Amino acid sequence: MNGATTALPLWLEIVVALLVLLGAGMALLGSLGLLRLRSFFERLHAPSIAATMGCWCIMHATVVYFSVVDGSLALHALLIAGFVAITVPVTSIFLMRAALFRARQAGQPGVPPSLSGPAPEGRKDL
Repeated sequence: MNGATTALPLWLEIVVALLVLLGAGMALLGSLGLLRLRSFFERLHAPSIAATMGCWCIMHATVVYFSVVDGSLALHALLIAGFVAITVPVTSIFLMRAALFRARQAGQPGVPPSLSGPAPEGRKDL
């Protein structure tokens, strides 16, 4: 950016504003799901899905805006969205597995059994 303000067409400002508002709305929806849902497993699902979609909407708005302002394709925002798209599901899986392990160890009702079967006698760490 060269410091001079660039007047954008109205339709482009509307598109960018709608994408940013949609992304912010999705992030807000994920945050409300985190507050309102009861169990850990439900709480984990809402922000991971909604916040990732919100991040993608804001990334698209960033790419459109800076591509028009700079006059060249601005793909730097794709890196951030790519890292979010990779790390959020992996982190969610690790958190879910740890929570399942703890729930099974505590003997909480309604927790699905382990797919690997019961632990052998004498070994409680599996």
